[in-house]
Amino acid sequence: MNTAGHPEATARRGLELTPFRGLRYDPDRVGSLAAVTSPPYDVVVRPDGLLHLESADPHNIVRLILPQAATPEARNDQAARTLRRWMTEGVLIADPEPGLYVYEQRDGAGMLQRGIIGALRVSDPSEQVVLPHEDVMPHVVADRAALMRATSANLEPLLLTYRGDGATTATTSLVERTAEQPPLLATTTEDGFHHRLWSVTEPAELDRVRSELARHQALIADGHHRWATYRTLRAEHPSPSPWDHGLVLLVDTVRYPLRVRAIHRLLHDLPVRDAVAALDGHFRVRRLETPLAESMHALARTAEAGNAFLLAGDGAFHLVDRPDPGLLARTVPTDRPEAWRALDATVLHATLLTHVWHVPDDSAAHVSYIHDTAATVAKAERDGGTAVLMHPVREEVVRELARQGVTMPRKSTSFGPKPASGLVLRALDL
Repeated sequence: MNTAGHPEATARRGLELTPFRGLRYDPDRVGSLAAVTSPPYDVVVRPDGLLHLESADPHNIVRLILPQAATPEARNDQAARTLRRWMTEGVLIADPEPGLYVYEQRDGAGMLQRGIIGALRVSDPSEQVVLPHEDVMPHVVADRAALMRATSANLEPLLLTYRGDGATTATTSLVERTAEQPPLLATTTEDGFHHRLWSVTEPAELDRVRSELARHQALIADGHHRWATYRTLRAEHPSPSPWDHGLVLLVDTVRYPLRVRAIHRLLHDLPVRDAVAALDGHFRVRRLETPLAESMHALARTAEAGNAFLLAGDGAFHLVDRPDPGLLARTVPTDRPEAWRALDATVLHATLLTHVWHVPDDSAAHVSYIHDTAATVAKAERDGGTAVLMHPVREEVVRELARQGVTMPRKSTSFGPKPASGLVLRALDL
């Protein structure tokens, strides 16, 4: 085991990262590269963020990753037609030769992340090469799979992390040497992040990276549903085929640690007053008359002592903590490690949603998952629902549960920064 992080791969094959011909926007055909990018599909706040991105540029990538039409079939057909049209018109152009792509993200507060984008071999769970740490929702996997089938493309990379040995490795050296060169593209998105991308095509360099990564396994930091989609599509196509691989960004978190943030819940059909009333006798509830930032600090302090949540949607904040031990004993499954049973997300789904509030958590009609804290509160206040604001899980807890093969409740964590969608795509028929 690599006690500093993810264990080394014990299977015969580890990570196999393959060069590909990236499909990229021609900067002469779009208003700006920043205007055609988007956050990952599941981070876009709908409908406000979706409309904002669509209006930013007629070629924004959101028209491919979140196409809008009356039915799922029409949406996917529309995305496929749009992709083909943009390729025919030269809006999207394939790079002339296969390569791996060094990708850099930097913000104004000193955060720097670099990694490599490539086509990763889709491994079986039994190989323990790519470790998930969250459950997935089958209907989301089916939705993403239908979109990938229609477009025959990986439209955005998922985010994987691995743990280097702390020394200057061939991969780290390549990434940092490449970042000293002029990039293929550079842009600054409206969130203040600076993005740069380079292509590496030298065979000897690619071989060294491939050999080194083969000794490692990775943790899925962001993109569990897309990884499950890759596995679904690989199983549908006889091997070898382009579906044997999927687009990923791979980051060494020894060199570039990621941030871990919470993903919040919006309960559409549950007003705050009803949510608070149902907690009587089960949890302690305290009404806060403080602004969002101060209330989130109160949540962080309270979460140090045990399960805690912050409810919003009625113009105030309600700090929820001190669950009844007997209620937890009756409602939280006992067939998992204690670290899993103590997770806020576990208690939220197993106890609050299922037994206290009686809210089904398997449908977007009842529960939405939103990364942005202020947006979650605003939507709850506008729609009359309840925002359940969460405190993030520590990264070491995520890694340890993944090593044990234990998946966390869906949407338990948000690792970041996430790669911007739209900087490089992978068309499977190239």
